[in-house]
Amino acid sequence: MGLFILRRLGIMILTALCLTFIVFFMTNLYPNLEKLAKTQGNFRMSDAEVASYLGRNGYLDPLPVKYGQWLGVLPGWTVEVDEGMRGRCVQGTVAPEVLAAAPRFCGILQGDWGFSTVFKDEVSGIIATRLGLTGKLMFWVMVLMVPSALLVGVLAGMREGSRTDRTLSTFAITTTATPEYVSGVILIAVFASSAVGLKWFNGTATSAMEDATFNNFFLPVLTIALYGMGYIARMTRASMAEVMTAQYIRTARLKGVKFSDIVMKHALRNALIAPFTVIMLQFPWLLNGVVIVETLFNYKGFGWVLVQAAGNNDIELLLGVSVVSVIVVLVTQLISDVGYVYLNPRISVS
Repeated sequence: MGLFILRRLGIMILTALCLTFIVFFMTNLYPNLEKLAKTQGNFRMSDAEVASYLGRNGYLDPLPVKYGQWLGVLPGWTVEVDEGMRGRCVQGTVAPEVLAAAPRFCGILQGDWGFSTVFKDEVSGIIATRLGLTGKLMFWVMVLMVPSALLVGVLAGMREGSRTDRTLSTFAITTTATPEYVSGVILIAVFASSAVGLKWFNGTATSAMEDATFNNFFLPVLTIALYGMGYIARMTRASMAEVMTAQYIRTARLKGVKFSDIVMKHALRNALIAPFTVIMLQFPWLLNGVVIVETLFNYKGFGWVLVQAAGNNDIELLLGVSVVSVIVVLVTQLISDVGYVYLNPRISVS
């Protein structure tokens, strides 16, 4: 198992490097850099002024060099200007002696994620704050979604073809087929709109960023949970129905074992193998796929920052968001593979 994990870690690092390089290449295309220069200056800048801005900020170096500097494996760029010296490892224009005292390497590996041109703050601080907000949302979504989906899937799969199976399967398909922006608007109209008259919950979750309560946080949690619940429930139902027709289940029935014991002691563990993988895949989706819900309920989390970074051409912030997204995807896949082995002893890691 240890060798398997080490091998997977090596593949993860290689994959992360490839994916981040692709994102770095796309964000550092010259049209994007030109747009960044004009956003920071003015949109009437001439080509010479754009080139001057990009040169003073280290954007004109060769792409592999810039990528190495961003990672922190190459020394940061330095440029001499009329007012003094500029460099990647310092903020603004400084005296030569200040630049000489600054670190030579300042990239992702050193914990320097860059500076946001939109929020005027350190990228690492912005991502940490917004990731914490989305993490809180993800936690309560998983608390509501996973047990509910497993319960629906197990109850539907226990007696395949029954009325209960058909009813719960229809519910699962309906929730999965309904986009978040549709279910979110419906929930707001029913439970938060004065037009209907209920006004049980708040239509926005902005206050939940500081103090999450049932009143201001339940609707966004329910909106996301409903969409993901159906997929997990359908996978659980299919897996449970397959397990219930296995030979060892038939043998247990012939021996007179109680049906509840057959389900809980014999069928459930094997039926959870496939849904476990699906559940682990929900984390990357929740991290990046809640953009619509966070925008709909005005909850400024990780997805909201992703939209702001992409819409405003905030290169450093967009790169930082991509790093976090890649890490989350790769780590959840590793956990899924290891957990799959433990749930199914027949799987060999050799």
